Amino acid sequence: MRRKKGKLQKHENVIVFPGTVERLVAEGQQFAEKYQYDQAVECLKEALQYTEGDEALLSVYAFSLYEIRNFKEAKAVCEKLLAIGPQLYIETMELYLTVLMELKEYKQVETLIESLLEEDVIPPESQDQFIRIKNLNAAIAKAKIEDSLDDVEIEHASDEFEVDTFFSKTTIEQMQKLQAAKEMNIRPIKDLLVAIIEDERSHPLIQSFILYLLVAQEIPAIVEVKKLGHSKVVNTEELLLPDELPVAKKVFELVSDALDQEPSTLQMVQYLLARHIFAAYPFEWFNYGAEEVAEGYIDFVHGMFGVVKETDYDLMELLNTLEEQSELFDT
Repeated sequence: MRRKKGKLQKHENVIVFPGTVERLVAEGQQFAEKYQYDQAVECLKEALQYTEGDEALLSVYAFSLYEIRNFKEAKAVCEKLLAIGPQLYIETMELYLTVLMELKEYKQVETLIESLLEEDVIPPESQDQFIRIKNLNAAIAKAKIEDSLDDVEIEHASDEFEVDTFFSKTTIEQMQKLQAAKEMNIRPIKDLLVAIIEDERSHPLIQSFILYLLVAQEIPAIVEVKKLGHSKVVNTEELLLPDELPVAKKVFELVSDALDQEPSTLQMVQYLLARHIFAAYPFEWFNYGAEEVAEGYIDFVHGMFGVVKETDYDLMELLNTLEEQSELFDT
């Protein structure tokens, strides 16, 4: 019996035997599935010397390049993928945005997301996620959270902070008054401020801000704080400032160590931590330990870019709640 012969391919004077490309692609995909991304890139890069590559091949190649931190090449592959209109468009775009942020191309991220939203390209179920990425990108680009609340003078402080008068204002107006109160001696209105914290109408960030002022100005007070279904009585003389709380400090250390090779992800995690610590104050993620919280925030940020892992869904729900409560910062 005669052996069946395949057709030889020739690429730049190099003879490519039948099945070579298929073998390289299969090996590359296997390496990627085993998280051996260096070997995956090596195989897929060689395969792409002999073929244009389809969506499946380019997707694995782009993700593998991202994992080995070859962001420049990953960007080029993502752009090639997006040009051919991949079926997994949203997932590809999320990876592309992540790569751009790693390359510190923050303006391009902002422009791209705005364009996608304006052109109604993003499906409704993904719009919140892209808006959140846009907000995080803006925060990192500026390297700090801008305080958009204008300072206002407090006149007739006792009248302004009388409980019913205070709650007749919008939450934004309440925060503006508290911002201005940072520059004044709040001892004469301590009892009014405590009453605001203990009132059921009080927004978690309003409670946190007043507690912060009392602790920062070393004003003694016994306060019952009810927040997100939890309750505790605190003595402001014994209470630490938000960034000095022991669990918070430990979480910052853990995420810094874990994300040493992912600076952009680290910045996003630190950004969220700062917001959420303040939103939960004086609680520290309630019953969760530092290790659980650190891992949860890393998974939370990775999840924004489509990297989903098995995780504690109750913790994820808490982080989403804290982020929702923190949105007062963005107004």
